[in-house]
Amino acid sequence: MVKTLAHAYPWDIIGDPAAPARLRDLGVDGIALAASYHSVRAATPQHPAHRLVDARHAALYTPLRPSAWEGRRLAPAAPSWMTGDDSYGEAARALRDVGLPVHAWIVLTHASRLGELAPELCVRNAFGDRYAHALCPAQPEVIDYCQLLVREIVECARPDGVVFEACGPLGFAHGGHHEKTEGAGWGGVQQQLLSLCFCAACMSRYADAGLDTAELGRRVRMGVDAVADSVEEALGDMAPSVAAVRASLARHLRQQVVAAVRAIDAGIRITLHASADPWATGAFPTIAGGVDADVDVLVINGWAGAQASRPSMAAMRAVAGPQARLASYVLVLPPQSAESAALARELADFAQAGIDEFHFYHVGLASALRLRAMRQAIVQLG
Repeated sequence: MVKTLAHAYPWDIIGDPAAPARLRDLGVDGIALAASYHSVRAATPQHPAHRLVDARHAALYTPLRPSAWEGRRLAPAAPSWMTGDDSYGEAARALRDVGLPVHAWIVLTHASRLGELAPELCVRNAFGDRYAHALCPAQPEVIDYCQLLVREIVECARPDGVVFEACGPLGFAHGGHHEKTEGAGWGGVQQQLLSLCFCAACMSRYADAGLDTAELGRRVRMGVDAVADSVEEALGDMAPSVAAVRASLARHLRQQVVAAVRAIDAGIRITLHASADPWATGAFPTIAGGVDADVDVLVINGWAGAQASRPSMAAMRAVAGPQARLASYVLVLPPQSAESAALARELADFAQAGIDEFHFYHVGLASALRLRAMRQAIVQLG
């Protein structure tokens, strides 16, 4: 049974003969290796040949088969910063050679390059601003893209499991480029309101749910500018219907991509990054109303620490049920302490709160000191 999983990029392994053994010696049960990932500027503190990788756009790290994507506007790009056409496969083979199972870490709707190519398929807020990083799953073309992406990865890579990130709508928050939004004073509620999509497909969904879309947009804008205390306060009697529409988008996408995986490998382990918050978007989208998909593990974002994450853990358990297997996404980077004792206490607190697994972010980005702390904490975990 998997208890610990560590996240890594292909470039953390390729070109570093010592990397597979170093990751194995951490004591983890497997590696979540990026197969489809958004743009990132990543440190590589352990690599013998470089210290940074600039992945300039979202890319597919398994083979890009032109025949599969012919005639499609939404198609992934190959990573020009990598050599060869299968960097995922090259890294996965090296990891398996030392006995580590490899799970395909798949980011779905976070794709700025595609958003620039097809802006009408992106999330658009109530003020009319488009988020180029965020493909909207209310759009059938986006669903088709995600299904094919998943099929291609599973068929080409034959991973031991899949890990889905951004399996639902993204929203306002975006960690890329030079973010200059902090001074606006938008708290969590305002950011959730700014994450509600008003693209053509979403407007149609709201109308089908019996909502006055013009009035909905007005309430959202007022909630942002008047600083509402909750999304429910801002939306009033529209809130339940809007939440149901938003949850249905994430639900439909996860049902489609899970079905695509199961059609190829019925027994593969499927892990989903998720949140019980009905307004959650981004890497951990909402599962409010029920998972309704054949998923083996649900991962909460535990970066805030075990104590701060207790409400979200309890909410996830309430939605997923007592038998669901829950994991915490555990940060081993700053501001997390680099002391093994502190990390061990965090893991123990998570376990006491009902967490079954620990998924560590990120073993390629972490210093040698932090990797030692992680290894020692895993030993104490038992």
